[in-house]
Amino acid sequence: MTPSTDSTIFTNGRFLSNGIESSESTFSSALVVQDGKITFIGDSGSPEIQNYRNAGVHVNDLNGRHVLPGFIDAHMHFLMLGQSLHKVDLDHAIDLEEIRSRISIYAKENPDKQRILCKGWMHSMTNGKALASMLDDLDPRPIYIDSKDIHSCWCNSAALREMGVQDMKDPAGGTIERDSEGNASGLLSEACVLLIVWPYLAKVTPLDEKMAALRTAIDAYHAVGCTGCIDMAMDENAWEAVLALRSAEGLPLRVAAHWCIMPGESEEHRLRQVERAIKLNRQFNNDTSPDLRIVGIKVICDGVIDACTAALAEPYTSNGYFEGPIWTPEMLGPVVKKASESGLQCALHAIGDQAVHNAVNVLQKYGKPGQRHRIEHLELTAPEDAKRLGQLGITASIQPVHSDPAILRAWPKLLGPERVKRAFAYSEFEHHGATLAIGSDTPTAPYAPLPNLYVATTRKSARQPDAGDEPVNANFRLGLAQAVTAVTNGAAFSCFAEDRIGSLEVGKAADFCVVDMEWKDEELLKATVMETWFAGKKVYET
Repeated sequence: MTPSTDSTIFTNGRFLSNGIESSESTFSSALVVQDGKITFIGDSGSPEIQNYRNAGVHVNDLNGRHVLPGFIDAHMHFLMLGQSLHKVDLDHAIDLEEIRSRISIYAKENPDKQRILCKGWMHSMTNGKALASMLDDLDPRPIYIDSKDIHSCWCNSAALREMGVQDMKDPAGGTIERDSEGNASGLLSEACVLLIVWPYLAKVTPLDEKMAALRTAIDAYHAVGCTGCIDMAMDENAWEAVLALRSAEGLPLRVAAHWCIMPGESEEHRLRQVERAIKLNRQFNNDTSPDLRIVGIKVICDGVIDACTAALAEPYTSNGYFEGPIWTPEMLGPVVKKASESGLQCALHAIGDQAVHNAVNVLQKYGKPGQRHRIEHLELTAPEDAKRLGQLGITASIQPVHSDPAILRAWPKLLGPERVKRAFAYSEFEHHGATLAIGSDTPTAPYAPLPNLYVATTRKSARQPDAGDEPVNANFRLGLAQAVTAVTNGAAFSCFAEDRIGSLEVGKAADFCVVDMEWKDEELLKATVMETWFAGKKVYET
């Protein structure tokens, strides 16, 4: 390509040049960007670089820093991330007293807010209790508290009243907790969050606030080196806001999305939702809208282990409780069949080993070769199902941040010591040929990729690195090159974008981040993103 004034030479860097199959790290020393794309990657002393220099092209000296492809969060919630960054953060709260204190302080500092929205609560912080009466004296305004996993919402009485929860029946796959007299007591679980809480808050939140939340999410992503994401529960509310932002000012983030399918009351209702996803995919796809696409559907097959709502093959060790899946195989089959026949990708949330088994079975039955269906989370898997992922071409969509030892201290009691040995079997998935795609599931967990990669490669805690927790199943750790590939090229491959993004190669988009780091997994918590570039333009500088 002929050098132009729009060209930039990046030199004196360590440019990662791995492909998706790479298990070792290879680096180049120079890269050239022109018209938003990479036109050269190689040695800084090459004739091509000299040609660019002779043409007077601007040179950017990176002082020996590492340059990685722009991170792609392979599993996240776009609008919810932006909104969460404005919520009262209850993460790391010790007990109910601290939760109440944080909410009270926020309430006094924000008298004009119509509602008090919070995040980061875990059942263990309040000894498993979540009653409206524990919040009612703090403030007369509605209070909504998202659990860390976003599978439940703890509300005060004002919030329950404004949603009209008292007169509702439990939706399919959800539970409205009630007292002995039948009154809604404060906790809404599983499908209630999707079908009651989110739609209500979407209705009462102005569009401009949603657009502002998306801007906040984009800025936050740029600051940690992310240039792309895969939204894992897109709905009409979020989609409207994303389209509005793109129309108003563009979208400096490459977004693929899976349309969330609710359990509903009937097969007809479920299939209508799939038809909506098919229609949107025909409008927003790789050919028509490569940087904002509806690529498939998302189905939440079970809950989470900490709340004993994940579907396990054997009862929970702690209480002998057995939880079936939210989506039975009979419900799942027609939905996956219709989506696959229409060329959509299926993303199936499956955390417990029974849910994973069901998900693999249905994808084996209805999936077609090369469709790149995926299973999300895969937190507890039987060896035979871990092996089948690669055999069937199923992407293992994993979130190492959820395997942080600091948040798994209850697991040995919940599952027993033998089952815990099967938790987060990442390297086993890869060993059997599955493509790995690393995400964060933000806002259920921190979104920064580098600490996420630290957990993936060391199996140690990024949250509490000095707490002395033992690594969680260190035999399943990933190598650093494997982990970085999974959050770049693996994520791109998982949504059919590997021809355009995900690695530093000639012809691909110039999406990358400049990182001050040592190339050692143990040093990742010290690494800092210095710059982020999107389509050849700097969008973040520390």
